[in-house]
Amino acid sequence: MNYLECYQRAGKIASEVRENTKKKRHVGRSLYEICESVEQEIRTLGGSPAFPVNVSLNDIAAHYTAEPNDMSIVKDGDVLKIDIGVHIDGFVADTALTVCYDQKYDSLVQAAERALDEAIRITRANTRATDIGRVIELSISQKGFKPIQNLSGHSLEQFTIHAGKSIPNIRTLGSSISLAANHAYAIEPFLTTKDGLGIVYEGKTCNIFSVISRKPLKEKAGNDLLQKIWTRYKTLPFAARWLTDEYEIDELIPLINTLRKKRNLHGYPILVEGNSKIVAQAEHTLIPSENGADVITL
Repeated sequence: MNYLECYQRAGKIASEVRENTKKKRHVGRSLYEICESVEQEIRTLGGSPAFPVNVSLNDIAAHYTAEPNDMSIVKDGDVLKIDIGVHIDGFVADTALTVCYDQKYDSLVQAAERALDEAIRITRANTRATDIGRVIELSISQKGFKPIQNLSGHSLEQFTIHAGKSIPNIRTLGSSISLAANHAYAIEPFLTTKDGLGIVYEGKTCNIFSVISRKPLKEKAGNDLLQKIWTRYKTLPFAARWLTDEYEIDELIPLINTLRKKRNLHGYPILVEGNSKIVAQAEHTLIPSENGADVITL
């Protein structure tokens, strides 16, 4: 398969998994069960998880995945963002949905989906990222909500989820990148209620990591783990629970912490809404052309 065919295959799997996930009722399920079942479905369909499934509850906007033996339960009244990534040979399709178990936030979820649709409608090769942000911000504001100003969509490259180009959720000032034909981009509006701050901050929890340096350590155990992570995941994000097939958790966590301190690994802390208000998200991956955009995760 060429790279476009890899993107298409990854997108088809991601779409099927997202829609199957959307149909399920998650109240009473643990976040661990949700993550494990979604990731297993990706593998069953012939793909690989591009990152640990994000299961971010309520005011957590992103970057929460289940820890080993995580027994956090989805409850009535929760708003749950489920962010799913699939890769074929490193080419990533990234998509997300929000499931809502409190009717008063249904309109928030719908506003996220509408903003995404409006953004996709104007997207084609050479569209400026700031123009996409302007459309997202306007769509969200018209519904009485606030976009999350410091979260954005992103370009994608092989084995790289955030490939250096951002697609904002607000209109930005100054120069702006233009989307290139036959390159992949994820557009993902995040929004909160009108009394939210509209900004996210890093929280204390950090359970998603990626390799940023392969420089050897002086400790064999750390080097062995680093090599295993690289062999399995390259530069794509991973979670500790993905390594419990070969490591006891009491051994694994200290080794991960050592690799972080030595700057071999980067950690992704959870991102929390600044006023602790509910956040919703919607996301698709697309490939622009001169005539529009091929949304590979529809």
